[in-house]
Amino acid sequence: MRANSPSNGGCDFVADPRNSGLVQPIFWTPQADPATLPFTAGPSPAGDLSVRIYDLQAHAVVEHDAALIRLALRGEPYDVALADADDSRPLGAFVMFDELTPDRLIAIERLWNAMFGKRVPPDPRLSPQRRHRARLMLRVFDARVAGASYRKIAEQIFPKLKHDAATWDENPVRVSIARLARDGMSYVRGGYRTLLRRPRRSR
Repeated sequence: MRANSPSNGGCDFVADPRNSGLVQPIFWTPQADPATLPFTAGPSPAGDLSVRIYDLQAHAVVEHDAALIRLALRGEPYDVALADADDSRPLGAFVMFDELTPDRLIAIERLWNAMFGKRVPPDPRLSPQRRHRARLMLRVFDARVAGASYRKIAEQIFPKLKHDAATWDENPVRVSIARLARDGMSYVRGGYRTLLRRPRRSR
């Protein structure tokens, strides 16, 4: 089942609506997640390297159905969507030409390296800095929902911060906390899906 209306509880991932998302594996669609790679039967490969369905199934840790497989390779997950594939032919990755094409090519390179025992480059989507900021955003958002003021939040996140009530309104930390709260709200309203993509510079 797939739906993508923000107003009807739909989503951009494959899920069983009868079960909570907390107790079932989630598979993002290739349109939402450039690291979900569509594979289909392809022509004969150049050279000796090739991948067939049984090569993927040998590394499968979750199979949503015959067409959606989660692989575990060298400690990392990789999601593959199969279409028009059979055991007799090698597979090729289908790359959509869209705004996420560069991200898809990086995902293909990472999977290729993992499949053939090469060094896998880091996933550029979730750097330690981006992961840390996402956690801060959600902490600040939760605190605001609970009724905490920007100043109280700052005291928890920056315990060594020196400030007083007279100068708080002009303190640059207040601006930072307000920005974290704003961005955290954006994440909760669906903006978290930007984490599936490489960071983009603001235009």
